[in-house]
Amino acid sequence: MNKVWLVTGAGSGFGRAITEAAVAAGDVVIGAVRRPQTLDDLVAAHPGRVEALRLDVTDLAAIEPTVRDVIARHGRIDVLVNNAGRTHVGAVEETTDAELRDLFDVHFFGPTALVRAVLPYLRERRSGAIVQMSSMGGQLSFAGFGAYSATKFALEGLSEALADEVREYGVKVLIVEPGAFRTSLFEADRAGASSDTGVYAKVGETRGAVSGGHGSQPGDPAKAAALVLAALEAERTPLRLPLGDDGVSAVLAHTDQVREDVAAWEKRTRATGFDD
Repeated sequence: MNKVWLVTGAGSGFGRAITEAAVAAGDVVIGAVRRPQTLDDLVAAHPGRVEALRLDVTDLAAIEPTVRDVIARHGRIDVLVNNAGRTHVGAVEETTDAELRDLFDVHFFGPTALVRAVLPYLRERRSGAIVQMSSMGGQLSFAGFGAYSATKFALEGLSEALADEVREYGVKVLIVEPGAFRTSLFEADRAGASSDTGVYAKVGETRGAVSGGHGSQPGDPAKAAALVLAALEAERTPLRLPLGDDGVSAVLAHTDQVREDVAAWEKRTRATGFDD
């Protein structure tokens, strides 16, 4: 049976690539976007197979009615893809509470509300999948990406627990961790930035990489989307799927560093229990 997908941020980047891949596989995609016109071409090219739905994931009150509407018209949702997002650069000291809260609304609270709204239907059918679009920044971080990574770390922690909770109901959870892919994430009007105090040189380097990186990222979103679909179809879907040569290398190097740090102090850290 063809699947019904609900994809946030489907108008560009990974959301659009996943939409195109799902439609090519014979499925139906409801693209939840702030500006439905960004999907006009796909809606026209695939009548009845692609639908544009207006939704701002930070409008938490709109999420449950939106999901109920999709279920009422399509009968089910098989795959939820939490993809809507943006980047942000700023030193921890420079990032304001408002900037941090706004980023958490987009990357954590909105996706979590969508999971809560969709999950009862997946549990009832004892099938389906939730795809959480994270980043290699959900496993590691560096100067300038503290706020962005904080939201992705939170999403990954929630998703790891979620996977353990829903496994018995036949529901899969896939955390996708891309490196640098040629999406709109680094476009000037989409890349958020905190005020630059000039205090942190490494943050300045990150700002330069982001502002000059649009259009030159090595990753191909279409290939990434194809791999996401393949991972969902696999008998053993991985919990985490790093993407891109840079993403995989960064995640593995970080894992090695964590192991090295733990091993260096292992004898003493294991010996912190009561002597009796």
